[in-house]
This record gives sequence, structure tokens and C-alpha cells, in this order.
Amino acid sequence: MRRGFVFQKYEDEAQSPFDKLFEIFKELITHTSGDFDEAIDWLRQLDQEYKLTDEDYGIDDFIEDLKKKGYIREEIDPDGKGGMSITAKTERAIRQQALNQIFGRLRKSRSGSHTTKHQGLGDEHTGEFRSYNYGDSLDKISMTESLRNAQIHHGADDFRMTEDDLVVEETHHKSQMSTVLMIDISHSMILYGEDRITPAKKVAMALAELITTRYPKDTLDVLVFGNDAWTVSIADLPYLKVGPYHTNTVAGLQLAMDLLRRKRNTNKQIFMITDGKPSCIRERDGNYYKNPVGLDPYIVEQCYNAARQARKLHIPITTFMIAKDPYLERFVREFTQANQGKAFFTGLKGLGEMIFEDYETNRKKRIKG
Repeated sequence: MRRGFVFQKYEDEAQSPFDKLFEIFKELITHTSGDFDEAIDWLRQLDQEYKLTDEDYGIDDFIEDLKKKGYIREEIDPDGKGGMSITAKTERAIRQQALNQIFGRLRKSRSGSHTTKHQGLGDEHTGEFRSYNYGDSLDKISMTESLRNAQIHHGADDFRMTEDDLVVEETHHKSQMSTVLMIDISHSMILYGEDRITPAKKVAMALAELITTRYPKDTLDVLVFGNDAWTVSIADLPYLKVGPYHTNTVAGLQLAMDLLRRKRNTNKQIFMITDGKPSCIRERDGNYYKNPVGLDPYIVEQCYNAARQARKLHIPITTFMIAKDPYLERFVREFTQANQGKAFFTGLKGLGEMIFEDYETNRKKRIKG
């Protein structure tokens, strides 16, 4: 008999017309910062160019289905004008899509927390064994290994089990993590013909969905920083926009540290996504000192001081720099050294995967304050 491989033409999984359009719609609504009308205009243009619909199901039918399924609703503005807006159901669908796109290879598992490097009384198995010690929990005893020892030590004819036969499987302690994600929304995030804010939003949405589904005991706060810094809710993420701002990195770091001071978790960290140099600082009298030209020594030193302050609080900062200018890389390296944190110099490609990997590998031992 002949053996071999049979090749067939690949056929994508069957999707309904609504599902196909909905996948595209979720991308467009993210790029338009939640503007439904603009997203639909783009969808109509794509339909004209790529023939996404047919005579049996068109864009207007898709809009009606969005209404029926609860993805959009009609809202009346204060001036009396009506319009469509997305609902919380759509916001959740966008976060799930971001999670699938960025962390697609992530296997779903039971809800838990981050594993420390310390072994002892925990609830995650390591596959390693040790002799039983007085005080070990009985539910940690490996009966299979203990029975095996008893048979080896005493034989099958005179079978008995003693304390010396007992074996305990090592487990990892679990710890909780509090994370603050800082997103730069200064004007440079849309300059030079590159949309940098949309990937940053996707990362934030994916990280939020990851934590709420896989690590529900962890906490995530998201803040944005331009001339000032302020927190945004998870529900606000699809609507983030870049403003005519400078980059007040210190304001973002100070707010992040304030948020983390209130957390009871031992393990705390700051992720900062930025594409530019710090160019603004707010003085004690409320006035802003701004200098967009080069690296201002006064502003830079304030950044270093904030990094050292976070280090004293045992808060590592991981910087994701979406720029590769040599003088900026030098600043980030010195900033990272002041904090004893980490830095990644990257473009937009692979940003989400790097943040995910760093989040997952930060299963460090508990830091005593």
C-alpha cells in the first residue's frame, strides 16, 4: 500500500455575514476612538473596495443587527441631536479581541496569582519531592511516592508505613501583583505618519482582560500622561485620544506611586509606554516649565529623582520606549539604572507580546518593605 499526504485547499471556518463584519468593526471602532459614525463610514468604504457584503446582507443590515444584539444604542446629545454609540458589551468584545490578538498563544487556565520563586506551602505543584517534616500539611503528602518508599523500605510481606516513608511534593507560594500601566498621550504619539496610540490602547485593553480573567486577585490601574497625568477606567480605554500635550513623565510616575501606595499587595510594578523625551514639568506654584528641545537637564533630573523614589518604595519600573534615538536610549538607560528596573527599546511590532512576557515572568519573591 502506498502511503503519503493528501493536500486540500484551505477553507476558512464558516462565519456568518454579521461575524465577518463585526471582526472588522471592532478594529475600526478602536482606531476611531469609539466614534461609531466614523467607523461605519470606513466600513462602507472598505465594502466598496473589497466587496465585504452582498445583496442578501448589507451594511444597513449589519447596523440593525448591532442594535438587536445590544452592541450599539441611540443617545441624545444635550443639544438635542441623536446618534449611535457603542455599549459596554462592545467594549468587552474589543478587550477580548485585543487579548486574542496580542496574547493569542496564551492557554486559558484556572484563576490564580503570580508564582514566587520560593518553595514551601503553596498550591502550585512543581514535580519535586522532599522528606516529610513535622508541621507539613497532610494534603501535601504524595501518597504514591510515600507508598513506594514504604514498599522499598519494608517489603511487601511486612508492609507498613512510617513517618520516614512520607514524601511531600514541593509547591510554589502564590502572591498578588499590583500593576500601574502608564500611557503617553502627548502629541508625538500620532506624529511622523505613525499611529502609536492605537497599539498602546490595545495593549492596555488586552492586559486588563488578561488580569480580570486569569489573575482576578491582581490589580491594574491605567493612567495617561501629557502635560499632567490622570487615571482612566478600563471602560474608557477604547476612547483614548492623543492631545496637544507635552510629556510630563514625572507627573505620571508620581501618580503611579500614589496609586500603588494604597495597595496592600507586596508585589508592585509600573509599566510605562512612551515614545518621546520628557519635556514638561509642573512647578510647585502650578506653572508649567516646558522645553521640547533636546533633553533639558532640569526635567531629566526630576525624572531620575522619581525613579529613585520608586526604587525606595520597592516599585520596579519597566519602560517600553517606542523610539530608537541614541540620546533617548541613553536617557532611558540612566533612568532605568536609577530605578534598578528594566527597559525595552522597541517599535510597535511585538509591543504587546513583550509586555505580556514581562508581566508573566515577574513572578518574583516577595519584597519586604
